[in-house]
Amino acid sequence: MFGIKTRILNALSRRWHYWRVPIGILRPMSLPDIQKLNLSRTNQYIYCDFYFHHFLPREIREHRYYFSQEQRGFGEDAFHAMWYLLFRHFKPATALEIGVYRGQTITLWKLLSRHFNFECNIGCVSPFESTGDSVSKYSNGIDYYEDTRKNHEYFNLPMPTVCRHYSTDPEAIDFILKQKWDLIYIDGNHDYEVASKDWEVCRKAVAKGGLIILDDSALYTDYKPPRFATKGHPGPSKIADSIPRNEFAEIFHTGHNRVFQKL
Repeated sequence: MFGIKTRILNALSRRWHYWRVPIGILRPMSLPDIQKLNLSRTNQYIYCDFYFHHFLPREIREHRYYFSQEQRGFGEDAFHAMWYLLFRHFKPATALEIGVYRGQTITLWKLLSRHFNFECNIGCVSPFESTGDSVSKYSNGIDYYEDTRKNHEYFNLPMPTVCRHYSTDPEAIDFILKQKWDLIYIDGNHDYEVASKDWEVCRKAVAKGGLIILDDSALYTDYKPPRFATKGHPGPSKIADSIPRNEFAEIFHTGHNRVFQKL
């Protein structure tokens, strides 16, 4: 019953937020078109949520539905729209995820590169263990690597290049720094001490003009999340607010995911 009540309240919340956005905004747009509108953080999130439910290709929405079942993945619907818009515009040749749960993001990246007909070489850094942090807890008894492999198999996708280490291990740092990445998603340990080290390594590894997306980093912004979304956590949010703007520009944001481009 609680699940049904939550779904009803979330649906009502969506309709209310859709009604409140500026007239004419809820139409298919490219990333540059959205950027030109200079939407508030809240309205930009609502736009991406609307985009997911009304404009995304069916296979991308079905991917999100699959990972929403049986706790296969976290995140929010709007994030699929964010990745769709980013991949359509930037077409990254290389992409790296720091912190893999069960493969939702890296399989989505493969689907998007296939959808837009370009090659994206994907890497990931994760111990594939149930170890959490001060704000995240994960289920024991799951072979996360095998589960990620099966989820790739479900979508008929090859596994990415994997570094099975904690992001602060020397092996992981070497893996990250061995090449320049067009896109990096930092979604590992959310404690400030670890997340700040991830940022310092990734800022060196991202290519000029490349993107770093920082998860759970909007806590100290003016973003007002609807009931089905969150603002993030202190660690990543503190990092995001201290990023030197002469080195990185924040070019997009979808809820607690903030997109920074290296200048």
